Amino acid sequence: MAGTADGGERSPLLRGTPLKGCRAACAAVLAVEGLERAAFFGITANLVLYLTSGPFGWGGTQASRACLFFLGASYLLSPVGGWLADVYLGRYGTVALSFLLYLLAACLLPVATWLDGRLSVCGQLPADTIQNCSWRRGGTCRGQPPQQYCAPTIYSGLLLLALGVSSVRANLTSFGADQVRDRGGDATRRFFNWFYWSINIGAVFSLLVVAFVQQNISFLAGYLIPVACLALALLIFLLATPTFITKPPTGSQVSAMIKLALQSCGCAWLGGTRARLSARRREAGDPLLNGGAQPGAPSLEEDLANFQVLARILPVMLTFIPYWMVYFQMQSTYYLQGLHLYIPSIFQRGQDRANTLQGYTFPDAWLLLANVVVLLALVPLKDHVIDPFLARRRLLPSALKRMALGMFFILASILAAGVLERERLQYVRRNQTVPQLIGKDRYLAATLPIWWQVPQYLLIGISELFASIPGLEFAYAEAPKSMKGAIMGLFFFISGVGSLLGSGLLTLLSLPARGWMRCPEDYGSINSCRMDNYFFLLAGIQSVTCLLFAWISRRYQSRPLRPAAPPPLPRAG
Repeated sequence: MAGTADGGERSPLLRGTPLKGCRAACAAVLAVEGLERAAFFGITANLVLYLTSGPFGWGGTQASRACLFFLGASYLLSPVGGWLADVYLGRYGTVALSFLLYLLAACLLPVATWLDGRLSVCGQLPADTIQNCSWRRGGTCRGQPPQQYCAPTIYSGLLLLALGVSSVRANLTSFGADQVRDRGGDATRRFFNWFYWSINIGAVFSLLVVAFVQQNISFLAGYLIPVACLALALLIFLLATPTFITKPPTGSQVSAMIKLALQSCGCAWLGGTRARLSARRREAGDPLLNGGAQPGAPSLEEDLANFQVLARILPVMLTFIPYWMVYFQMQSTYYLQGLHLYIPSIFQRGQDRANTLQGYTFPDAWLLLANVVVLLALVPLKDHVIDPFLARRRLLPSALKRMALGMFFILASILAAGVLERERLQYVRRNQTVPQLIGKDRYLAATLPIWWQVPQYLLIGISELFASIPGLEFAYAEAPKSMKGAIMGLFFFISGVGSLLGSGLLTLLSLPARGWMRCPEDYGSINSCRMDNYFFLLAGIQSVTCLLFAWISRRYQSRPLRPAAPPPLPRAG
């Protein structure tokens, strides 16, 4: 029988020594996260290519918008998973059910690659239009079909996938941190380092194997691998149940936070006075939306203290929105840019070396490995060498200072992408182009090698080390104990806002009135678009954000802490 702590918390069924139990639980969480990330990157790495390929034939901008929509929704829906965990299911139950939804929704992608399956879920392919194509010197090519084929099914499937992804993401992170919560802030910091390392182990497998299979063999086989990874992750999570520390739902403080926010703005007639709120809670015996009956539910005074903490955290999190706008370009417009750079052939099958259409092509998604390798190399170095060295000399920077540094690295990445895109367009204008086959589709690419994209991927990887990992640590450590699920969900929600704003900006710039990203005369190509201007616009937004974040973080640190609630919060959980 599992041990039960105060508030209904359940200790591991398999006891042994505490260290062994903790290691087994952490190892299971890290393995599950690695497999889940392998599936996620397997789905997203070639999603743009999947949608622009023959069966669907979407345009490059349309496919990029769909990819940004999925990435944004997979973060934007995170508070839903956090709320379910806090109110009804607990983190363990929410993770298990979310994995099941994730697995079922992921099956849509391999089904849609199979002809009979595609016809059953998408219907008949609409007839294409024919138009003149300037880059084919007066020839004809496929124009825009009357509608995006299978768009309702694809977007519905991506939305269900996003719900599963977001719920797993919002709860598995804090669920794993719960396993080391009694070992202090240093153990929590190290857990997040290795948690992020496991993410990138999954990404390496996905990018090396899955992306290659999708681009050079078939999307059917390439999308069956993520489905298998999700099935294995769910199995490991269920088998490791006896080793986990689990916590019951304690209720959601969302309604209480909203009422307090309305009161602080002078909207007493909406939120009610403090006395009236207290009376209602005493009468109902249910202070937090079904959570009051749970042992350990927060009091009104704790609500007020938590609201003050939330008011301090929120400005820091909001400044991450432009960061995520830039970050998610890595899997959308960066990828689209790579399709129009010269990609060398590997594992030659033919004898005609001059023909770029021979042999397997280097997968465009492999450039994400530059981002991943940086993290795989630097996370252990930082955890075992750099951080202990700085800590011994009391020079270890705070999470906020590391986040500020990461903001500047991602600014450098988007500037590098803009400079490269401007140079690529110069090659196109000078007619220094070459046709190349990616999967089953032909692209007209500049002769500029794809390796020039490596710096922008490396810089994003370094920015993750300094911004994203400390951001997770900051959100978990600063969150009140009764709001950790909600705050972690909020952190990922902010990520989704950034992705969707990037998608919205891309849509705005694709409008007919001289939009930089509108190129109707070369449907499916970006050679007549001005994606460089889009990159430089994002760089301008991020530059302002860097200055704003530096100002906010300085005020956050200089503000005196209240003696009661805030000091223990970094060690909560």
